[in-house]
Amino acid sequence: MLRAPAILLMISCSILLAQEAEFAYMGVNNCKMCHNKKDKGAQFDIWSDGPHAKVFETLKSEEALKIATGLKLEGPPHEAGECLVCHTTGWGKADGYEVLSAEFIANPENARAVKKNDYKANVGCENCHGAGSGYKSKKTMEGIFSGEIDPATVGLIYPNKEVCLTCHNEKNPNFQEEFDFDAMVAKITHPYPEEFKATKGTSPGK
Repeated sequence: MLRAPAILLMISCSILLAQEAEFAYMGVNNCKMCHNKKDKGAQFDIWSDGPHAKVFETLKSEEALKIATGLKLEGPPHEAGECLVCHTTGWGKADGYEVLSAEFIANPENARAVKKNDYKANVGCENCHGAGSGYKSKKTMEGIFSGEIDPATVGLIYPNKEVCLTCHNEKNPNFQEEFDFDAMVAKITHPYPEEFKATKGTSPGK
């Protein structure tokens, strides 16, 4: 007979799996629609100028190829799952980035799908904040700001150190001895301006 703690663990795991299946990755273009305005902090512009927006291209470099060869990966690094999991958005998950064949890309009928997939290359907003299908609407974000909606129930997560460590760890061939969370966050921080938060209440991203 299962004891109470075991039953609770099973229920918790089921909820987490359901949430992961429920929320889909949208791509940075969806985030840009609301987060490119200066009065809101121009988060998209800050991301575009930062390192996360360029990590996919680094997989095509000579250095990346040397690393991939040393690790004996199958295929080029920009097509290897071991690399893509931390150089794209949602790799291996529902509606995440996919490696598309040359034939698929060349077909004009697939242009929209190809463009949508391109928006999920690099480490996008959803890598750190969670798949966005549940919180992408303005109405939902207003509810989060007002405190009427719990961010976690719509897939929005707070990007703490644990989130960063899913990629910035010893499995990363470029990993240093220690991940300095505060120093790294300072390089990419993109908060809402205080003036904007004053008109909305609690910031969902703190």
